[in-house]
Amino acid sequence: MRYAFIEAKKGIYPIRLLCHILRVSRSGYYAWRDRPESRRALESRQLLAHIRRSHGRSRRRRRFRVTTHSRHTWPVAADQLRRDFKASAPNRKWAADITYIPTREGWLYLAVVLDLYSRRIVGWSMASHLNRSLVLDALRMALKRRQPSTRLLHHSDQGGQYASGDYQQLLARHGIQCSMSRRGDCWDNAVVESFFATLKTELIHQTTYDNRDQARRDIFEYIETEYNRQRRYSTLGYLSPVEFERQHAA
Repeated sequence: MRYAFIEAKKGIYPIRLLCHILRVSRSGYYAWRDRPESRRALESRQLLAHIRRSHGRSRRRRRFRVTTHSRHTWPVAADQLRRDFKASAPNRKWAADITYIPTREGWLYLAVVLDLYSRRIVGWSMASHLNRSLVLDALRMALKRRQPSTRLLHHSDQGGQYASGDYQQLLARHGIQCSMSRRGDCWDNAVVESFFATLKTELIHQTTYDNRDQARRDIFEYIETEYNRQRRYSTLGYLSPVEFERQHAA
């Protein structure tokens, strides 16, 4: 099992470090890796894959929580993005959205701002409420980190948090153009929806959180370490968002 763990994580961490942490020799790992797979091991691996597929098909429906409050009196912007999720450079197109995480203490809400150029999460915020301060904090983080100086398009849904006067004033103060999805059409913000699906599949649905602080710590580590710096994407030439930006800047 230790050798199998090293094999699975060798693309993320050095083999020497993994062997040291797990207290196995590198020669032992290489001997295990180069040894032909036994018939029993092959059958066990195939059985495990079958069990995982069956479990995935039989998984119970998850609780659903509405995060988009579209019944409000604030003006809404037209869809300027038009599902064109490609950007020629950083800070040209940002996409923002909110999702929810269940804990035994209650719901935890996560707001993110994603740069469509690299799929990098450039701003995020977590809270126990859906007030507009949740999305304002995520946007302020993105602005502080990125300090956009070129014309930038900000895309979100029509929720009251994004349509509110405070949020629109912050966008206008930085010369950012506002775009909003059509009502009820999640495909207009598909890249952020895809990030949320990945987050929940790889992290949230694998854990039961006793309280919000536990969830906050896990999500922080996932966004800043796993997703932004280590997870590779075919759309980025199998680079992580951070590495993609670094190589293209060079």
